Amino acid sequence: MIRLGIVDDDAMVRTGLAFILGGEADIEVAWQAANGIEALEHLAAQGADLLLLDIRMPGMDGLATLDALAGRDDRPRVIVLTTFNTDDYVVRALRQGADGFLLKDTDPARVVDAIRRVHAGERTLSPEVTDTLIQAATERPAADAPANAALEQLTQREREIAVLMAEGLTNAQIGSRLNVSMASVKAHLSHIFTKLGVDNRVSAAMMVREVRT
Repeated sequence: MIRLGIVDDDAMVRTGLAFILGGEADIEVAWQAANGIEALEHLAAQGADLLLLDIRMPGMDGLATLDALAGRDDRPRVIVLTTFNTDDYVVRALRQGADGFLLKDTDPARVVDAIRRVHAGERTLSPEVTDTLIQAATERPAADAPANAALEQLTQREREIAVLMAEGLTNAQIGSRLNVSMASVKAHLSHIFTKLGVDNRVSAAMMVREVRT
């Protein structure tokens, strides 16, 4: 059972999410909060496995909440769920520890799938958010020599997987495209992260995009 906290200043959004997600057999909406302050209080009293966290809220917003969660032993996984798809919000949220970033117009079935994926240790982004990150990366200056050198360490297969990852494909989609197992994709990604000196697919994807442009 995934114990979920919903953090959003809009009561109707909270109620709607609770109604939709509470109908899933493996998800329990443990509590709701109108801002980060309330969320931290609920976490201290009741805990949670995962938070759906809005960005803009009064009192303590989503980014401040992510800061407050950093380093806590009881830190839940966090999916940012917001209407604001700007590269500044996306990059800051991911750097501050968000495990996923979805837009509020995301199909409910995809939100449920994202919750399960993030709870299992994966990261997830809305396709629109991936596009925002790619656009931000392509607008930056060309990658420097160390970045090029890091990518040159990749094997041919690792390069193929890195490119597909940078295009926003999931592990399952990469495996299907290249006709390899999920376990093989995950192993290659682990090697790619090590060689590029990053610890997540978002950072790796941005490095690949910078070098390819």
